[in-house]
Amino acid sequence: MEMNASYTSFVAVGDSFTEGMSDLLPDGSYRGWADLLAARLAAREPGFRYANLAVRGKLIGQIAEDQAPAAAAMGADVVTLVGGLNDALRPKVDMGRVRGHLEEAVGLLAPTCKTLVLMRSPGRNGPVMDRFRPRMEELFGIIEELAARHGALVVDLYGAGVLADPRMWDVDRLHLTAEGHRRVAEAVWQALGLPPEQDWRAELAPAAAPGWAVRRTQDLSFARQHLLPWIGRRLTGRSSGDGRPAKRPELLPYEAVAGERLS
Repeated sequence: MEMNASYTSFVAVGDSFTEGMSDLLPDGSYRGWADLLAARLAAREPGFRYANLAVRGKLIGQIAEDQAPAAAAMGADVVTLVGGLNDALRPKVDMGRVRGHLEEAVGLLAPTCKTLVLMRSPGRNGPVMDRFRPRMEELFGIIEELAARHGALVVDLYGAGVLADPRMWDVDRLHLTAEGHRRVAEAVWQALGLPPEQDWRAELAPAAAPGWAVRRTQDLSFARQHLLPWIGRRLTGRSSGDGRPAKRPELLPYEAVAGERLS
């Protein structure tokens, strides 16, 4: 990767991770690592353009069918594609179909952009991670194979221990905190050959673990507010992204919100 490279446009493709949940802004919208990265790239390049086609809850088949063709038509310098984890976390999944959809999306995007970025997504340490780890690692193997075939970059978030720390995750245990998103933005920034500003892999300071009673209260709150609704959507075939448009569907000049923290 060329060091201190120049990029004039960026398109982000994916699900809730790329949409920015749970990096909540005061107005109730989500920011996230892709917006942070876009703001930093825009600060270096006058007229920089950015689109974010990601929609929460989307499966890789939906991303390949709906988002990848639109992103390919934009012809951006940088395209990020993160998807497949929503599939892998479902009780039943055909990983052969996941591979096929990823191959379709990567094969479409790679020839149309200067740099295609794929990721090994992070996961929160805990029983859910332990249960689905083999399936996640199968997904990451597919991603690495496709990256090697098409000359894409792979950002290894899964291999960074700090991003598995529960303190990096929101109360829903599915989405990163603002600090987690900041670190992902820095990881992609560095992968693009841009000068490091911080060590995104740096571990958090040690902290005393919460007591048993606190953990049980947190578990009950999580189950009531997040787990049960998630199960309900799975059972009824609904998604949190149903009917929701992309957060930034057009490749347009980007300006950071006044006062926005870029790193």
